[in-house]
Amino acid sequence: MSADAVDTSKRRFLTAATAVVGGIGTAFVLVPFLSAWNPSAKAKAAGAPVEADISKLEPGQMMTVEWRGKPIWIVRRTEQNLKDLPTLNDQLADPDSDVPQQPEYCKNEYRSRKPEYLVAVGICTHLGCSPAYRPEMAPADLGADWKGGFFCACHGSRFDLATRVFQGFPAPTNLVIPPYYYLSDTRVLVGEDGEAA
Repeated sequence: MSADAVDTSKRRFLTAATAVVGGIGTAFVLVPFLSAWNPSAKAKAAGAPVEADISKLEPGQMMTVEWRGKPIWIVRRTEQNLKDLPTLNDQLADPDSDVPQQPEYCKNEYRSRKPEYLVAVGICTHLGCSPAYRPEMAPADLGADWKGGFFCACHGSRFDLATRVFQGFPAPTNLVIPPYYYLSDTRVLVGEDGEAA
């Protein structure tokens, strides 16, 4: 073999070896890059359903859990609260919840799966403040016709104990009702409809 002759078998081996090493190097570079596009465990958890134990919630009490960075109110309404809700309809902007701020299974006079319990996103639909829970009857600052509900101190919006907005206040719609269902009589899962459950 002359000095000018080319050894094609060595050339093919070196080309193949270079391609394999280059491919492995590219994979090592791409794996961290592509995995950065996946949501972190914290981000996945932020959107995950949240379970709440309501076994110790007394009539008239409210508890708050967090789902997707939002406060979720769970209120155990009293028998009187349930009797009062229909009497407020003529004072409300959307008494029948025609604006879709709730799942279809909560489009009722209580805006809930079970009349006794309210589950709602605690953020005012006006500018995003969190209204205060005001369960007392006829407080001096809210008037003699107040039958309990939520008052947003930011701009004065008022909501009843089904989180329906009163007429003549800045909030344009009722508060949002998240998807939820009952795992048992004492446990609520917020963030899933549970239609199959």
